[in-house]
Amino acid sequence: MYYIVKFLVLVYFRIMYNLHFEGKDNIPRGEAVIYASNHRTNADPPLVGCNAVGKFAFMAKEELFKNKLFAWLISSLGAFPVARGKGDMGVIDTAVERLQSGRSLMIFPEGTRSKTGKVSKGHAGAALIAAKADKRIVPVGIVFGEKLKFRTRVTVKYGEPIDPKEYVEPADEPNPRQLVKLKNRYMEEIKKLVEGDEVQDIKEDKDNA
Repeated sequence: MYYIVKFLVLVYFRIMYNLHFEGKDNIPRGEAVIYASNHRTNADPPLVGCNAVGKFAFMAKEELFKNKLFAWLISSLGAFPVARGKGDMGVIDTAVERLQSGRSLMIFPEGTRSKTGKVSKGHAGAALIAAKADKRIVPVGIVFGEKLKFRTRVTVKYGEPIDPKEYVEPADEPNPRQLVKLKNRYMEEIKKLVEGDEVQDIKEDKDNA
């Protein structure tokens, strides 16, 4: 069922939009990874997954599960609900379990959709999950104009994978400073993919330095 639904959704999106992809060689093969992407629309998960392989899981705000038909659709594609702003560690455990079961995970670290197309400050949830699951992070940039309309040119850019072991030893419990450094790294890479190479490095959060 998963692959049938995924195929139908991807066919629909390829008809709807003028899709282009960059950095496909950066997509790891034969391993579950975390795709950390900027967030523009509810179409982001299938856009990110168009060229990736295997099964996926992704967090979706719990409000999206109120419509039974839509809830069935996104659940079939690997979505699981998250209550924003509640700091639910159970969601982290679920994400780690999905990764360890072989599903790649999609995360949108900004936490909410950008109305301007600019990349805003991200959260460290992806860093914590990557450290706990010992899985690499692939930064992703979704780029299009002001609005997503029929046959809009959409470019999905995949960056080079980031290994959490560069910041956190697998045997250690990650501390806030390590997680912030890892978070700053993938947010910087996402911003470069979306806005180009001429961007200022994201500075470490002073509260956790």
